[in-house]
Amino acid sequence: MDRNQIIGIVLIMAMLVGYQLLVPKPAPLKEPEQTTKTTRPTTASAATAAVEKAGLPLDSAATRAKFGAFATAATGENRDIVVENNEMKVTFSTLGGQVKEVILKKYKTYDQKPLVLIDAQSSQSALELPTNQGKINLHKLYFTTDTQSGSVSGQPRQITFRAEVAPGQSVEQVYVMPGEGYVLDYDLKLNGLNNVVTNDNIRFFWEDKMRQYENDMSNNRRAATINYLTADENFENLKEGESNEDVTAEEPVQWFTIKHKYFLSGFIARNGAMPKAEFKTLVDPAFTDVVKTATADVMLPMADIKAGKGQYRFYYGPNEFQLLGDVAPEFDRNVNLGYSLLKPINKYFFVPVFNFLGKFISNYGLLIIALVVFVKLLLTPLTYKSYVSMAKMRVLQPELNAMKERVGDDMAKQQSEQMKIYQEVGVSPLSGCIPVLATMPILFSLFQLFPNLIELRQQPFLWSNDLSTYDAFFTFPALPFIGSHLSLFTVLMTASSIAFAYYNNLNTPTQPGPVNMKAMSYVFPLMFMFVLNSYPAGLTFYYFVSNVVTIAQQQIIRRFVDEDKIKAVLDENRRKNAAGEGKKPGGFQALLQKQLAAAEEARKQAEEAQRKAKSKK
Repeated sequence: MDRNQIIGIVLIMAMLVGYQLLVPKPAPLKEPEQTTKTTRPTTASAATAAVEKAGLPLDSAATRAKFGAFATAATGENRDIVVENNEMKVTFSTLGGQVKEVILKKYKTYDQKPLVLIDAQSSQSALELPTNQGKINLHKLYFTTDTQSGSVSGQPRQITFRAEVAPGQSVEQVYVMPGEGYVLDYDLKLNGLNNVVTNDNIRFFWEDKMRQYENDMSNNRRAATINYLTADENFENLKEGESNEDVTAEEPVQWFTIKHKYFLSGFIARNGAMPKAEFKTLVDPAFTDVVKTATADVMLPMADIKAGKGQYRFYYGPNEFQLLGDVAPEFDRNVNLGYSLLKPINKYFFVPVFNFLGKFISNYGLLIIALVVFVKLLLTPLTYKSYVSMAKMRVLQPELNAMKERVGDDMAKQQSEQMKIYQEVGVSPLSGCIPVLATMPILFSLFQLFPNLIELRQQPFLWSNDLSTYDAFFTFPALPFIGSHLSLFTVLMTASSIAFAYYNNLNTPTQPGPVNMKAMSYVFPLMFMFVLNSYPAGLTFYYFVSNVVTIAQQQIIRRFVDEDKIKAVLDENRRKNAAGEGKKPGGFQALLQKQLAAAEEARKQAEEAQRKAKSKK
């Protein structure tokens, strides 16, 4: 590199460091008062609220004032019913006839504690029924059930909660626990209450103080969000990241999910849609044990429930692509498979191949190696074509060097003469770039896929305990860019990238131009090391193995490429073009020929103008 290039690179790095150190991060907006207001729907009279605030028991008059016709269900026994299958353990409560706690039995938190997806401390809900005397929160009523705690195997099990209002009048909440899996069906029924309730929709409010299940809190907050699907099957989500957002859906909603990085708590309308929905996410950096506070405020259509169509579904489980397709329409879109252009590559190639290999290879480090080898074998024709193109450049290198000595340091003239040589021998300067560019979508697809693969979660390999997050091989006080750790897989990836760049530069002639691309090929891996240091170890390990396999692949291809034969072909092309026997150039070659002719004409005109100007003097 010359002095100007070195100065340019130093200035770029200085600007990046300065930005990190000098530009303050915007403080997240705080809405504690607003959140507090929405978490407790106001349904009681002022007198009843005063009694509640004082902590005194409600007398019969206060009970009737608060609950109206539902006063008989305002008192009762608060009892837990625990029902479980092989995948999850669900605790129901007779207070509210609701799901109180869900434990995913096959998963642990990052510190190996039971993975409690929701419980009474983290999750609060309300189900407001509009009546002639005001709104009644069904989750404050006591329900009765004949179901006893126990396990479910094989056939699903029905759990029915009933709140008696009067003879012939009741509210029923019916859950169906599956024999296996994470889908909990839910029906809401109003029996004989048509004269008691109004035609207004039922309000379902859910607040979840999302727990931390992965080791990196910042990464947890970036991944946590609320996803939802509208009636027109438009997939929407609140912004991921450490910011607050409040969104009102413009269309009815089929389902919504409170999404952790690898787990979901979802609510689905099995018939129709929820006509109105509002979603919020709130981040408070002061809460070190809460990732985000997510709230969903939706309306359930009263007409459907009166007609016996109040059929819904809860999903409490992993955000695993293979499991979600049968839960609801487009439900598998909760797994982020990348941008629209890259998503088909992940959905129809990498995910199926990954799961297919998983049937035979239990160690996910070895599975990643097998995936790399499989992909490289598929891309062998492109790799071969790219290598042959580089071989042509090497054959032409002595001629290009002689041209540079003849022309001197005039970059424009060097490029023009180089293009002439390429045209004479029938070589396209892009022929080596196109195969490489064709592989870029694969690299970018994996960049999106690996951070969202729950299959890698808590899978150990070598020194890494969890391939779904970074391997903190070295830890130290926090530093700009790099943070407080250094990933050894990222270091190996960087070293292999530099080694591949060195090997590639040995086989690629230097191109004329203001930027030395050979030098930049060493700088880029170092810059990406800072970017990927906190990415999943599985991703950086894949890139490391990919670089090693590519170098080995090119070494093998080299044995099958005869550069003497390539030189003979290029000389024959030159002879035919000189004799007018060559094929008429098309595509890029035709465009190149046209531009060369225009550039040559412009050069001649400039020289003629200079000559005339000198003669006048």
